[in-house]
Amino acid sequence: MEIKGKNALITGAAKRVGRAIALRLASEGVNILLHYYSSEKEAKETQAEIESKGVFCHLYRAELTHTVEVMKMAHRAVERFGVDILVNSASQFFKTPLGRSGENDWNRLLDANLKAPFLLSNEIGPWMTAHRGGAIVNIADWSGFKPYEGYSAYCASKGGLITLTKSLARELAPKVRANAVSPGPVLRPSDMSEAEAEAIAKLTALGRWGSPEDIARAVQFLVESDYINGTVLTVDGGRSLF
Repeated sequence: MEIKGKNALITGAAKRVGRAIALRLASEGVNILLHYYSSEKEAKETQAEIESKGVFCHLYRAELTHTVEVMKMAHRAVERFGVDILVNSASQFFKTPLGRSGENDWNRLLDANLKAPFLLSNEIGPWMTAHRGGAIVNIADWSGFKPYEGYSAYCASKGGLITLTKSLARELAPKVRANAVSPGPVLRPSDMSEAEAEAIAKLTALGRWGSPEDIARAVQFLVESDYINGTVLTVDGGRSLF
């Protein structure tokens, strides 16, 4: 796909990995439809930086655990601008230890991390097929293949997202491609200590953390590569080798 001049809807794009993806695509001439929920200040700052690159950026505020808000955003995006690229980047992440978690925890994680990408793809994917084609990239996690202790609901949501990606790739082809990026340690949580970060780095084959830009480059590669469909690109420094 020639991405210059295309329109990309990116969820969770006000900060962190989603922001890096938005800025990367914008630097290649892609117009950004930027979704956020609670990070309005960061969203407006990112919007200004995107527009400084000579493309337009429109903001959408939506709670991804609320179906009505997700559907409204999808409808408005395709009706006003059209969507050529959909990047499902937004994600919730927290522990759900067995025996100490409940249905609300499960619903929050599955709604944000799996149901919202399905709803957006369910609306936007067929629109892409009926119009000018397109590409979907889902941001999964290496834990979707190798779950880690204490995060069963999160890992289930990312495992489901990987399966959803492959289903979309089959059902929406040949005009729409769907792929996923499976990040490893690329961005430290704000509450992680230096010692914890160093211990995680040692668990990767490369012995270091990656960066949000590593994920952004992977997204761009998958969007531009017309003969890649149904693939999960692991970007984890070799963490999943062990």
